Amino acid sequence: MERAAVFDVDGTLVDTNHLHVTTWWEAFRQAGHRVPMHAVHRAVGLASSDLIAHLLGEGRDTDQDAGLSAAHKALYGQYFDRLPALPGAGELLRRLAGDGWTVVLATSAGGAELGALRRAIDADDAIAATASADDVAAGKPAPEPVERALELAGVPAERSVFVGDTAWDMRAGSRAGVRCVGVLCGGLPRADLEEAGAGAVYADPADLLAFLRESPFA
Repeated sequence: MERAAVFDVDGTLVDTNHLHVTTWWEAFRQAGHRVPMHAVHRAVGLASSDLIAHLLGEGRDTDQDAGLSAAHKALYGQYFDRLPALPGAGELLRRLAGDGWTVVLATSAGGAELGALRRAIDADDAIAATASADDVAAGKPAPEPVERALELAGVPAERSVFVGDTAWDMRAGSRAGVRCVGVLCGGLPRADLEEAGAGAVYADPADLLAFLRESPFA
């Protein structure tokens, strides 16, 4: 019986959340907006357009949105050649694939950014497919990214587990009907993940791998 292991990428498999915080903060600063870093941190995980709307509000000058996204992309792109995988990320994906799980990524990244993330994880042999920002009309916390990942895996929600590091991830997974696992390596509190739908929470991929036999993947 096939099973799907769906993974968020930023903050879950690759240690990028604080890079996103810094580069979004700088993009906003360049455009004349003062947005606190703690607010940016809690918005990381949203698609770019949703993140901007969440932080600046619906009354903002939306003509600035494209420029803000482009500035963030350019600033973040400076790190593409040295994005660090989180401990145990590649090993966890290979272990799950070896145990018969179909491993699929569900991420708001695309293009060159997604390529850089996959190089950091260095486990392409274990990854069956990727649902990227280019594949869905709505990003997390909408369920579409997770639902698209399940379509690519060809596995129903009841035989799937979704791993992520933000409340947006947990809400997306819950709305898609999958079991949700949270990781703390994205920097958000355990309580936030549990309140948003996480049935289990681990420190990082290495911690999940160490306790795999007692986890929702058992």
